[in-house]
Amino acid sequence: MARALALACLLLLLVGGGGAWWAWRTLHTPVAPATPGITVVVPSGETFRAVAARLHAAGVIAQPLLLRAYARVTGLDRSVRCGEFRFDEPISPVAVLALLQSPSESERQVTIPEGFTADQVAAAFEEGGYGGRDAFQCAMEDPALLLELQLPASGVEGFLFPDTYAFDSSAPPADIVRAMVLRFRTQTADLAAKREAMGLSETAMVTLASVIEKETGQADERPLISGVFHNRLRLGMPLQSDPTVLYGRGNGRSPLTRTDLTSLQPYNTYVHKGLPPGPIANPGRAALEAAVAPAHTAALYFVSRNDGSHAFSETLDEHNRAVRRFQPNRD
Repeated sequence: MARALALACLLLLLVGGGGAWWAWRTLHTPVAPATPGITVVVPSGETFRAVAARLHAAGVIAQPLLLRAYARVTGLDRSVRCGEFRFDEPISPVAVLALLQSPSESERQVTIPEGFTADQVAAAFEEGGYGGRDAFQCAMEDPALLLELQLPASGVEGFLFPDTYAFDSSAPPADIVRAMVLRFRTQTADLAAKREAMGLSETAMVTLASVIEKETGQADERPLISGVFHNRLRLGMPLQSDPTVLYGRGNGRSPLTRTDLTSLQPYNTYVHKGLPPGPIANPGRAALEAAVAPAHTAALYFVSRNDGSHAFSETLDEHNRAVRRFQPNRD
């Protein structure tokens, strides 16, 4: 509150008595950096107040409060990117602000699809030129980072929001993981009331959404899949979801066997009732919405039609007939 008041007072001062001319001239007058060639590093998620302080400490700007006021009024304080910025020649505060928002020559984009696991996310950033996947996996398992981001014991799985990201190639893995989790939080804040009304914790919502995500890629089926799972959970029936078994087995390529379906590994929802111990993938917005807004259905079963869609059934006899029709070779 005090900082906002100070900025407001500064702006009032500038609009009168020639202050506007002084401000315009100061913002547009190039200033030689105290040390030519100096590099200022802006970490991911840092406030513009802290960024302005860094620039002032490096001798790049002389009036940090003025730059903050200008950035606040223009809305540019919300679009500063992270990365390294080198200053060799005299540059005006306005030009500095523009530089802080310009794409970096070493900035690269990586698109994370819905349903990727944390391991696949690490591999995608490795392929995008952001370093080895081992470094990302270390960041994803860092207890201090998990505590900072208020993540459950199951870790980052499920909370790395699928989207297109752009970072400087030198961005530390921890900053990338942090940005993905913060994106998840901003994209799901409006779902909190619905999940709380359903008695779901954030982790339970994400876990259920991840199973929905892996069960179907068809948008119109997600609420139905969610409805089936909510029905089974309410009745104390096991979810019997193949993707959870595959995740717990650690090898999703080879077909499931009867042994897989009877194994006691914790992610086997054929033998364990309730949700699996944690998310099995990183769900997108549509699957998260479906988890807290299930369709009203009496269906308790579904089976793949082998064309991307599913046949839904209310009774076991009906379901068995659908299995014989669409999955005649299933063990």
